[in-house]
Amino acid sequence: GELYIGGAGVARGYLNREELTQERFVTNPFATEADKANGYTRMYKTGDLVRWLADGNLEYIGRNDDQVKIRGYRIELSEIEAVLVGVEGIVQSCVLAKERVTDNGVTKYLVGYYIVSDTDQKVTSEDLIEKLSQELPEYMIPSAFVAMETFPMTVNGKLDKRALPDPEFSTTENYVAPQTDLEKALCDIWVSVLGIEQVGITD
Repeated sequence: GELYIGGAGVARGYLNREELTQERFVTNPFATEADKANGYTRMYKTGDLVRWLADGNLEYIGRNDDQVKIRGYRIELSEIEAVLVGVEGIVQSCVLAKERVTDNGVTKYLVGYYIVSDTDQKVTSEDLIEKLSQELPEYMIPSAFVAMETFPMTVNGKLDKRALPDPEFSTTENYVAPQTDLEKALCDIWVSVLGIEQVGITD
């Protein structure tokens, strides 16, 4: 379940962020008469998912806000990250849901970011798709993968997801241009549907 914190340690709210304070600091329905007398009437909604173990400890599972909906499927990004970091050579991973504008509106897609332990080690997108396909359904396979040397961090030492770069879908490396009218029409359709700049006949 989702972890809420109550009692004397709960802050009064976020500084100068009234809307976020209202969302995260909620009325404590479990408050006793003693709690109310001490003013412990609110709980903090952490957004952390935990499991209560038999010995009384709480086991951290992940973040509640890491769940996204893509093409009608609800997806836990942490599940994909766990499989990605299980690939040999990968020491850290992050999966984000990104958006791009196409002729048919806004499309959501998954991007997998990863760091390899040895910078000389080559891990291709094809390798990752093959490994992930063995454990995950097709709709949970990221549409793009980005290899990084390090992940950007906030001043608080947390992963700065907003600073992660957008993937490059258009590449000139192996681009084979369409030659016939039919090939040009088909490539134009893919450019329109995918919302990218260029599609070759071998892509």
